[in-house]
Amino acid sequence: MKSGRFFKATACAAAISVQLISAQTVSSIPPSSPPAGSANTASSDELQALRDRITKQEEAIKKLQQSMEEERALLEKAMARPAAPAGSTTVNTVKVSNGSAGDAAQPVQIVPAVNVSHPHIAWGRQNLQSKAPSSLSISIGDTTFTPLGFVDATFFGRSTNVGSGIGTNFGGIPFNNTSTAHLSETNFSTQNSRIGFRVDSSVLGAKVLGYFEADFLGQPGGNIYVTSNADTFRMRNIFVDVQRNGLEILGGQDWSMFTPNRRGLSPIPSDIFYTQNMDTNYQAGLVWSRQTQFRFIGHPTENLAFGVSLENPQQYIGGSGGLSSTAVTLPANPAIAAAGGQFDNGNTTYATPNLHPDIIFKAAYDGHVGANDKIMHVEAGALIRSFKDTVAVGTPTSYRSSSTTAASGEVNANLEVIKNFRIIANTFFGSGGGRYVFGLVPDVIIRPDGTISPIHTYSTVDGFELNLTKNTLLDMYYGGVYAGRNVAIDTNGSPIGYGFHGSSNNNNRTIQEGTIGVTQTFWKSPNYGALSLITQYSYLTRNPWSVLTGQPKVAKTNMYWVDLRYTLP
Repeated sequence: MKSGRFFKATACAAAISVQLISAQTVSSIPPSSPPAGSANTASSDELQALRDRITKQEEAIKKLQQSMEEERALLEKAMARPAAPAGSTTVNTVKVSNGSAGDAAQPVQIVPAVNVSHPHIAWGRQNLQSKAPSSLSISIGDTTFTPLGFVDATFFGRSTNVGSGIGTNFGGIPFNNTSTAHLSETNFSTQNSRIGFRVDSSVLGAKVLGYFEADFLGQPGGNIYVTSNADTFRMRNIFVDVQRNGLEILGGQDWSMFTPNRRGLSPIPSDIFYTQNMDTNYQAGLVWSRQTQFRFIGHPTENLAFGVSLENPQQYIGGSGGLSSTAVTLPANPAIAAAGGQFDNGNTTYATPNLHPDIIFKAAYDGHVGANDKIMHVEAGALIRSFKDTVAVGTPTSYRSSSTTAASGEVNANLEVIKNFRIIANTFFGSGGGRYVFGLVPDVIIRPDGTISPIHTYSTVDGFELNLTKNTLLDMYYGGVYAGRNVAIDTNGSPIGYGFHGSSNNNNRTIQEGTIGVTQTFWKSPNYGALSLITQYSYLTRNPWSVLTGQPKVAKTNMYWVDLRYTLP
């Protein structure tokens, strides 16, 4: 090494210099007259003393050379970098290989594969020191800044003209007695491209995670595809998560804690189950929301977590996910019908009143089984929501309020039964929770007297994910939603509510979707990122509660996506 040659040259130069000085000193001793008596003896003693001094200097030089050689060896050892294992490295807590799925405990993720594990499991300053950071990470003191994201170039199409863009409005696919059912869709889009960052730090003994993520799926203009294709930038998640001594607090916008997890109660997107689908509305039957919340979680052990989350409420009667804003038939009395404006119908933005936050309780357990340390994730949760309206009655006018509380539950499992093969089962049941299944079911109806009655809702997403090879992931899912009928008789004798005989064919009884997808990763590198091809095919049906004579009983469509994705390293 260059440093070794430098030390050797320096030592040799020092030795030569000392020897030259010594020789010059000896040679500079003036010749003496022929010795005589005591003078001759004194001269001999001085010469011997000088020779002894030179000998000691030579020994000191040898010791100096030896010491410098030892220091050089230590320096070379300290500067040497350990060789990375062939074909793999780590990005914080994610194992990255030349394939797409070398880790049996976690299938290929089509979300950004950056820091996938939850901070409670493996993140923080200690982990940052022991793991190689992303090649894009920037560290300042105890804080690490890591960009994340991917670029999507997507082709998508449908056999009918659903008209909802890259994400499907499951509740509004057309029946074949309309012209849109006889028109197909063909589109290209880059709007699902994603950008964000995370900041990991340690503050006063606490582990702190700041997370931001955005895409281009915001509300588009009516002429979006005419010329510039200027898709709107949109916030997805932005939150801070703080942990200390087994306690965790999160504040900000994230996936609802009621959304199924893959691991623990982690808020990190890649630890959350929302399928591998390219459909940006995911799968019919999936329970999800992204909304502002405050979470409080306890971690008694590494495998067990209990949490409560207070989340943004929104009492809802239609207008999203393809469900009509008039899906719920209101009472004929205008004073009572006016209460419908106190519920979100897809057009109220911030005007909807709410009684209290949605309250979510959830517990999760992650077991590790067998020699391959297979992960068995199970969880159960409860959702409590309240609804309130106020109507004007009588003369003179007085105001009467009505409120009710409804509860829903979920039981979910994500089980690696054999290496590289995971079985998924998610179930949702209860009343007043229709908003949490992509708004495909109204939360409530309003009775003729202005009182509120919740609608029963059931949903499921089941399937499997299989790593065929380290580069190839196969996924298959079935998703379904069932909306209960809730009918009241109005003061004029007519039925009102949801699902009664003669109701709109937008009053869906069931919505079902089958999906198959393949993700092929061409290459994946900690220095260059990853390049993947993602494909999805889905078959979707919906059945209304009321079918008039001669009208179709079912609406159906075939849907397909092909996506080329570059993921940041």
